[in-house]
Amino acid sequence: MEWGSIPGLVRSAATRFAEREAVVEGRTRISYGELGARVERAAAACMAVGVRLGDRVAIWAPNTLDWIVSALGAVSAGAVLVPLNTRFKGTEAADVLERSRARLLFVTGTFLGTSYVASLRRARASGTGPGPLPGLPHLEQVVVLSDDAPAEFRTWKDFLASGDGVDEAQVRAREAEISPSSPSDIIFTSGTTGRPKGAVITHAQTLRGYEIWSDLAGLRQGDRYLIVNPFFHTFGYKAGVIACLMRGATMIPQPVFNVDTVLANIASERISVLPGPPTLHQSLLDHPSRETYDLSALRLVVTGAAVVPLRLVERLRSELRIETVLTAYGLSEASGIVTMCRRGDAAPVIASTSGRAIPGTEVRVVSASGDVLDPGDPGEVLVRGFNVMGGYFEDPEATATVLAPDGWLRTGDVGVLDPAGNLRITDRIKDMFIVGGFNAYPAEIEQLLGLHPDVADVAVIGVPDGRLGEVGKAYVVRRPGATLTADDLMAWSRREMANYKVPRAVEFVGELPRNASGKVVKGELRGR
Repeated sequence: MEWGSIPGLVRSAATRFAEREAVVEGRTRISYGELGARVERAAAACMAVGVRLGDRVAIWAPNTLDWIVSALGAVSAGAVLVPLNTRFKGTEAADVLERSRARLLFVTGTFLGTSYVASLRRARASGTGPGPLPGLPHLEQVVVLSDDAPAEFRTWKDFLASGDGVDEAQVRAREAEISPSSPSDIIFTSGTTGRPKGAVITHAQTLRGYEIWSDLAGLRQGDRYLIVNPFFHTFGYKAGVIACLMRGATMIPQPVFNVDTVLANIASERISVLPGPPTLHQSLLDHPSRETYDLSALRLVVTGAAVVPLRLVERLRSELRIETVLTAYGLSEASGIVTMCRRGDAAPVIASTSGRAIPGTEVRVVSASGDVLDPGDPGEVLVRGFNVMGGYFEDPEATATVLAPDGWLRTGDVGVLDPAGNLRITDRIKDMFIVGGFNAYPAEIEQLLGLHPDVADVAVIGVPDGRLGEVGKAYVVRRPGATLTADDLMAWSRREMANYKVPRAVEFVGELPRNASGKVVKGELRGR
């Protein structure tokens, strides 16, 4: 791996693929040479406003060219990137900003009708302290990725201009200080405790993991990659942006998943690569006007979930004539990549498993007592290898619960290995469920629902949904005398939490089933 660091990769791509198209966004089309220059300018601006090696820089914005430039600029200035989920509400975003002590935030103006700036202000309205947002004392600068911004924030244009006094040599000198073992990003993931935890991943882990991903997927120069997976997630940022930089593929970021836009983009931009959750590909196949779009350039699909219907794999191959359909499994704590199918695997292997361990990684399945199980026996999936995080950001306690001294990571997922080493994820110890590609964690949702004044007790489970795969169902015990309705609680939830976390069904119960140690017996709730 010749790059050493992510800024090294950006510079290498700008030289190797200088004239190739790097990013297409509407009418804007920029080459790899131009992308390199823009990233360097953003890095200079980060240095000019005081970003130092190891400082956390957050970004809260949808998939756009500005996301790519600002994020890579921050990382090139030696910062550790903290991407925020675009579905977060202000309180959720402020919590991650506070705990990561981010010094600089890049934020979109308005997205999906929501002003992110206003929601942050509301979340921290009662705070006092220096900086543009009084409730976040470590946050020194907020840069709005648009042409206008409130007085106490900066516009993207003004921010970039502030770096004019920092020359190329200074940027290169800063880049030289970044070692392969320096952290490149902190991906905050919600755990069973209900509190997001930040998995710290290094430059070397990112580069090695996604060079392997690119090799196994067969990503190549000249590919045109529609990136619908959100950039705040490793699937969008690393299997998307980083992988394209490695191969000289063209990135076409799409901010919102909309099947009509996806079809239009595939046809007009001759898209050849389309990773995403199974629901994305299912909606393409089932679109009533699919035949009116030219989808013939599509050649590579990578998907992943506990369940990928065999029929979906077969239809992608037969109806859309896609030569390569692959499934994979990963989690933030292991750089987002653990196992992957190989090109040439049979359709049943691709549909029923997430493939085999990637090179440099070991996967085992163990019993509750820690004994290694035989192929075919379900147990907890453990991972060890170059891809496993060093730990959660400033959280040694949480780190110790998942990371053994000998390097094995407890994933919290239940799986089965077949004799060939293919992994099938069968359940989630953590009770996590996936809503249209977004991980939803019951403990976190329960914690939020518990804040409602009329809720005495609550448990959330995932239930099947024809469109989204799974959705949340809440079992709620009302406080005495409360007249709370299901509609009331769902309306309240929509105001307080990201949409994918909002329960789609509420059932009121006299009490929740609990075992002798007082834990809710979720198996009984699922059995209902």
